[in-house]
Amino acid sequence: MKLEEFDYFLPEELIAQVPLKKRDSSRLMVLDKKTGTLEHKHFTDIINYLNVGDTLVLNDTKVLPARLIGEKQKTGAIIEVLLLKNKEGDIWESLVKPARRIHVGDIVSFGNGLLKLVCTEVKDDGIRVFKASYDGIFYEILDQLGTMPLPPYIHEKLEDKDRYQTVYAKEIGSAAAPTAGLHFTEELLSKIKDKGINIVYLTLHVGLGTFRPVKVEDVTKHKMHSEFYSLSGEVADILNKTRKNGKRIIAVGTTSTRTLETIYQKFGEFREDHGFTDIFIYPGKDVKSIDGLITNFHLPKSTLIMLVSAIACKDNILNAYNIAVKEKYRFFSFGDAMFIK
Repeated sequence: MKLEEFDYFLPEELIAQVPLKKRDSSRLMVLDKKTGTLEHKHFTDIINYLNVGDTLVLNDTKVLPARLIGEKQKTGAIIEVLLLKNKEGDIWESLVKPARRIHVGDIVSFGNGLLKLVCTEVKDDGIRVFKASYDGIFYEILDQLGTMPLPPYIHEKLEDKDRYQTVYAKEIGSAAAPTAGLHFTEELLSKIKDKGINIVYLTLHVGLGTFRPVKVEDVTKHKMHSEFYSLSGEVADILNKTRKNGKRIIAVGTTSTRTLETIYQKFGEFREDHGFTDIFIYPGKDVKSIDGLITNFHLPKSTLIMLVSAIACKDNILNAYNIAVKEKYRFFSFGDAMFIK
């Protein structure tokens, strides 16, 4: 499978730069994965595609204000650090620009010394491991000094940083938002629940894989970075019961999908579990953990377009994307949604 097979033409003006005023007012393309037929709806219509007894699975990770601009203590050079993964305690795996300036022992200072990061390990691809030094509560300091790590294709300033969080964000630890969930409002979730649909939560902290393009021509050779996930026993029981009752499991987002598939491949059912996953889903990989997926429109040649192509067939996905371009759907993080049923 070649990387070029997952390419499509996208005019730059269709990349959404700011969120819509109302979260659930985005458009919704509904794709039948078996027939490839399409419907054009609005996101609030999603409730009409969910049936009593179905289970909707959302990722409750919360985005860190993880982008920090500081100074290298020795030279005063401006250094950008993106905190990616909390390894343990005050140890953070981070993406650094310019990485060539940071070596083991170097200190980067932020907010006139309010926070200092000492480099303890040098890794490939601009990754550095830091030990944080500070007085007080780390996440309060980060809230004061950091900004939301918006993807590089978003050039507009985000006026309200809560718009890069889902309304149900709870478990802090992501370097990017699980963007399929950005469309939901508390009111819409309440209506879905009132209809008799189960709403459950898991956690996957989104990490480096979100920011890294696929660099190999043979996509099967691509290696995903690992990300932490967690699923409770209570949620596992609801998912198993959903299956037993012949109802559907609908994942909200590729992160929820990767978590569910990791656990299902491991046990052949859903169980309480946590750990790190580097699962890579692409065409030819049979996804057995879910029956439907709510997702956004993804970047050309990305691991995410490969994942949705594994669920709905690459030809169906690329046809849907080309029609979305013609119909002027909004793309990527702040863009419109797709429901693969």
